[in-house]
Amino acid sequence: MKNSVSTNSPPEVGATLQRLRLARGLTLEDLSRIAGVSKSMLSQIEREKANPTIAITWRLANALGVQIGELLSSAEKAVETIRVTDAHETPTLPGDHAGYVLRILGPMELAGKYEWYEVTLAPGGELASQPHDPGTTEHLTVIHGNLELEVGAARKKVKNGGTARYPADLPHTIRNLGKTEGKALLVVIHR
Repeated sequence: MKNSVSTNSPPEVGATLQRLRLARGLTLEDLSRIAGVSKSMLSQIEREKANPTIAITWRLANALGVQIGELLSSAEKAVETIRVTDAHETPTLPGDHAGYVLRILGPMELAGKYEWYEVTLAPGGELASQPHDPGTTEHLTVIHGNLELEVGAARKKVKNGGTARYPADLPHTIRNLGKTEGKALLVVIHR
């Protein structure tokens, strides 16, 4: 009969978290912003000074685009030729207070360089952003509804199917002034 070794200690996810984060080119600050977990907590987890709760583990796995089991495992996963992310695995930033939902479609390893999102705006909803780093541009393609874009002091309407390209190093706001939900794809290019 085989003896199985049992341990009552929780899995040490720190090394796996750090490996996955670095493989995607993310800083602790990047991952903190994407996952909604404090930078100090991430640092403690990576140094094995703290173990994350199930809720934090789920948020980290979603932010890194992996299954929760992969984050809890110390084994390195073989690289897949085709990786499909199911809808429920797509990291989402809800802006319920402002009437928007932002789904992060781009891979985490490109965050801070190239990012793309699906933006859904409720009637009257808006996504207001502070200026990004100098030279950053955004490209907004409306796939449902009609939206208004404000960049600095300029305002333009962007109709269904239209694309707006603009400097994102100025304050900018995307608004849905219509009576139905609006949806757009947003690409952010950092310089």
